[in-house]
Amino acid sequence: MKPTVVSADVLFEDHRGQLKWEWVAGLGASERRFDEVAVRAARSGADLVGYLNYIHPYRVQILGEREIAYLTNATQEDCARRISRIVTLEPPVLVLADSQVAPDALVAMCERAQIPMFATAESSAFVIDVLRAYLSKHFAERTSMHGVFMDILGLGVLITGESGLGKSELGLELISRGNGLVADDAVDLYRINQTTIEGRCPELLQNLLEVRGIGLLDIRAIFGETAVRRKMRLKLIVHLVRRETLEREYERLPYEPLTQDVLGVPIRKAVIQVVAGRNIAVLVEAAVRNTILQLRGVDTYQEFVERHRRAMEKDS
Repeated sequence: MKPTVVSADVLFEDHRGQLKWEWVAGLGASERRFDEVAVRAARSGADLVGYLNYIHPYRVQILGEREIAYLTNATQEDCARRISRIVTLEPPVLVLADSQVAPDALVAMCERAQIPMFATAESSAFVIDVLRAYLSKHFAERTSMHGVFMDILGLGVLITGESGLGKSELGLELISRGNGLVADDAVDLYRINQTTIEGRCPELLQNLLEVRGIGLLDIRAIFGETAVRRKMRLKLIVHLVRRETLEREYERLPYEPLTQDVLGVPIRKAVIQVVAGRNIAVLVEAAVRNTILQLRGVDTYQEFVERHRRAMEKDS
């Protein structure tokens, strides 16, 4: 799935409350946006924010006290050249931070070139942190997967599996045991950094769980606020299979933990066989607890191998 674009007016409105900024120039360019050129030019959304003293093309430029001084403390000719250089690099937005006042030449340049300029009293460092986090998420690599995404014992768990194995029913039982629902059926996944995948629910399916024979359930209305989550970081995939699939495709005791590649990030994976009479919810929670131990450096299988080795050495 391709990254989406973000326009100047969306950026402004999304941070109006947090950054308390004003739109001081380039009001006619509200639709100016980060496009695919900007995305290709930067290695990530975070790279779309930069300082003036080392300008990269197509990036938001933050102008703090030192940057404004650089644009004003020189001969009139040098100041004009420095300001005009900004235009040639086509920044989608300029942000005045640290309560700075833009020189008249800069305001005029933004009006002529139709470059939006915002002004805030917040510090340059704070503005950069906020915008980097926002743009990193906005331009993150993304995909969708079929399954039930849940918060189980504090861990983001995606339940996948063959059709007809009762993934949504399992999700409902896990919710009744105090766990939380993020998304049912379709999950939007975003790689927010090199090692982290974040899962969210499509807006259309927010708070909803479909159970065959009953229909759509509003989990938030039935179980309350604590039964739903806006987003979670994906740490484990629990894959439900039938007996024949398990025997054909998986080892009973895998030597290495199973993983599945999601947007280039290896995610731990547990495979559970679905058979009538098994309490799958208990097995899922056990798999989650075991994963938490593994994340803390406790590997039960390796400990067993070491115990077995010591026993053989003792008997020899």
